[in-house]
Amino acid sequence: MTTRSCPCGLAQSYDACCGRFHTGAAAAPTAEALMRSRYSAFVKGDAGYLLRTWHPRTRPGRLDLDSGTRWTGLEVLGTTGGSAFHTTGTVTFRASYRGGSLLERSRFERVEGAWVYVDGDFPGEAG
Repeated sequence: MTTRSCPCGLAQSYDACCGRFHTGAAAAPTAEALMRSRYSAFVKGDAGYLLRTWHPRTRPGRLDLDSGTRWTGLEVLGTTGGSAFHTTGTVTFRASYRGGSLLERSRFERVEGAWVYVDGDFPGEAG
């Protein structure tokens, strides 16, 4: 998949974009980059990465991904905070899958300098 664009929707290859976060070669520098990498992890079925990037106080003990879900696209609708200068941030996005989509406003915090997913609100189902 090195010649195709990343599942998160950016034009870079998977290896140059979210793949480097998944392997641990780099850490997501912003809340949006972490959210995009988590979406790509859902596409790839990488539950380990999803758990590693989940806030310790809200992280489930395990995560069972639905292998039948086919994610088809990501649209970032808005962000607040979440830059290198912030300790918290939100990202509102629409993730599409075969048969529908979901709308989420995710909350992120820094833990020991690294961005992690805290939780999210689902303002409405778009599917």
